[in-house]
Amino acid sequence: MRALILLGFTLLLASATAGAADQRHSKETQDVEELTEPMYNPFVERYVMDELKQLRVDMNNLRVEITKEVTNRELSATSRAVGYATDTVTYFFYLIAGISSVLLLVGWNSMREVKEKVLTLADSKVDKVIEEYEARLAKLEEELNRKSRGISNAQKRLAQHQDIHSLWLKAGQEQILSNRMAIYDQILELDPGNTEAMTYKADAALEMGEPQWAVNLCNQALRIDPENTHAFYQLAGAYALMDKASEAIDFLQTALQNSEGYKEQVQNDPVFKSLQDNPDFQKLLQEDETTTPS
Repeated sequence: MRALILLGFTLLLASATAGAADQRHSKETQDVEELTEPMYNPFVERYVMDELKQLRVDMNNLRVEITKEVTNRELSATSRAVGYATDTVTYFFYLIAGISSVLLLVGWNSMREVKEKVLTLADSKVDKVIEEYEARLAKLEEELNRKSRGISNAQKRLAQHQDIHSLWLKAGQEQILSNRMAIYDQILELDPGNTEAMTYKADAALEMGEPQWAVNLCNQALRIDPENTHAFYQLAGAYALMDKASEAIDFLQTALQNSEGYKEQVQNDPVFKSLQDNPDFQKLLQEDETTTPS
């Protein structure tokens, strides 16, 4: 009877605990849904980027240390191999000397002939060993040079990535279009194949009222990345500003097929203001609304 009472009390306590946990989870979910401002600020973002930078530096240092350790071990193995070859030649010389002594006793060869043969054979053996390990050392030196070049290139790429990221942060805070265009040019100087910088520069060109410039930038980005959705979107905006509705709708359809996130942006983007009354434009938006839920 006492055991039954204890079991019932335990089940009651577990039920109360589970109910409290559910209430806590519901409250936290409600708090998250009622957020009115971002949970993070630029200072937190800067802290995360600094941590990421330090992590990459630590990884690079670890790679250098591992390379040094592997090199030291290979050099140690080479030294042991050379010592082993020297001992082998020495023992071989002793063996030949013993055999020559026996041959001298039985009268087959003179000591001079045996000595010459031993020296010749020993020289050939040593030369062969030296050539073999010279080739191995040359290969090891080449491998070390290759790894050193790889480490140097990795450091340059890391520094370049840090510079590009700093320029992106600067561009995001710049309000003057001409200054923002200059920042995109700096990014392209560091990384000429950066299609993202090309498309954002095209966006700035549209804001400056230069649709043809934007078209050229987007075509350049598509030659590098034929599936670049942002380039198709900027092309649609450029042709819309040039009152070429057919081309604008075609490029916009391609952009919407590759990404569902442009739908709301299209409806609020002023570059498509001239297409608001276009039946094909309206049909395209309605088709996107019907296909998105499925």
